[in-house]
Amino acid sequence: MALNERQDGIMGILKEQKSATVEELAGIFFVSEATIRRDLNEMKTLGLVERSHGGAFLPENSEEISLFFRMERNAKEKERAATKALPYIPPFKSVFIDSSSTALALAERMDFSFKTVVTNNLQTAISLSKKPNVTLILLGGTLQYNNNATSGSWTARQLQDFSFDLMLCSCASVIDGTAHERSLEQKEIKRVAFERSQKRVLIIDHTKFGNHGTYKTHGLTEFDIVATDSFPPPELDDGSIKFVY
Repeated sequence: MALNERQDGIMGILKEQKSATVEELAGIFFVSEATIRRDLNEMKTLGLVERSHGGAFLPENSEEISLFFRMERNAKEKERAATKALPYIPPFKSVFIDSSSTALALAERMDFSFKTVVTNNLQTAISLSKKPNVTLILLGGTLQYNNNATSGSWTARQLQDFSFDLMLCSCASVIDGTAHERSLEQKEIKRVAFERSQKRVLIIDHTKFGNHGTYKTHGLTEFDIVATDSFPPPELDDGSIKFVY
């Protein structure tokens, strides 16, 4: 279920002030309180908000947005970025796929026959389990209710037991030519997987440039391929980064 324009606006308000009342939101969007309550109930079902008496607030771990919401947001852009990356995927026998919806969009287009796939994304594991002749490994760890992926120190430690030919990943944002994540847990998983991989492919849509992210992972120059759906910012497209667009 995709968010409508008003629900997207509600998310923006909650990100700024962390909570809001039904009465307040009804006044902002010029709709009835019953309409706002329906919006908030739908958003709660998606794991985006928590309801309070008379309003709603962002969950404690709101920086990690629901996978299903991320799959809907900028879906066409993610599909284009995945399509751009596909011809440049190097030969591999083993691959780590991160918990991003963008990497999932690419994975669904790939042939994993007689290959080993490791992921911490439940949705990726479910999708690839339908493909024949795949050795599929789902990492254990803490499972957050609004983010269908395992995370935590145990997840990161498990990655130390692997050596990957390939890593497929995205990121929360790109700031000054560096990939960032919104949570420390995701940063640690990305860093360990990066170190354990021979080749690394980053797939991002154009909205990631300048987006919010707190924790640095790796510079774009360290990736073998950076696939995006449109032209990157001119200051980054100087030849030092292997962009595909």
